[in-house]
Amino acid sequence: MATSAEHIMGARGDDVATTGRDATVRDVAAQMHERRIGAVVVLDDASAVCGIVSERDIVRRLATQGAACLDVPVAEAMTGPITTGTPSTTADELMQLMTDGRFRHVPIISDEGRLLGIVSIGDVVKSTIEQLQVEKETLTGYVTGGY
Repeated sequence: MATSAEHIMGARGDDVATTGRDATVRDVAAQMHERRIGAVVVLDDASAVCGIVSERDIVRRLATQGAACLDVPVAEAMTGPITTGTPSTTADELMQLMTDGRFRHVPIISDEGRLLGIVSIGDVVKSTIEQLQVEKETLTGYVTGGY
């Protein structure tokens, strides 16, 4: 059975860093530093997901605009619209989305559009390794007569 985003979030928790469109890039960078994370989801006034700001977004802005970019609203630096998943999106599907889109984070939203959490490539890799370990142990037990 394929591991779902819901299962991955259950293992890592549903805590997700968010900010509004009017926060500055400096504010978001400070939040990333404080929480030791690589991305912050941007919400609009109705609390709907409208973008994401990653370390890459900030570094690209710094390279082209210098330190002045730190004082602009995050709405100018965020990536959006973004690709999202649902609780039933499988780990394989998440990995494919991330590989195809060349990004490392996928916000998970409900059918109603409410933000439920976020899954990183690290979360997907960890889940996949755990699933492979269980399969290996099951097969080893079967071959050696342990099951």
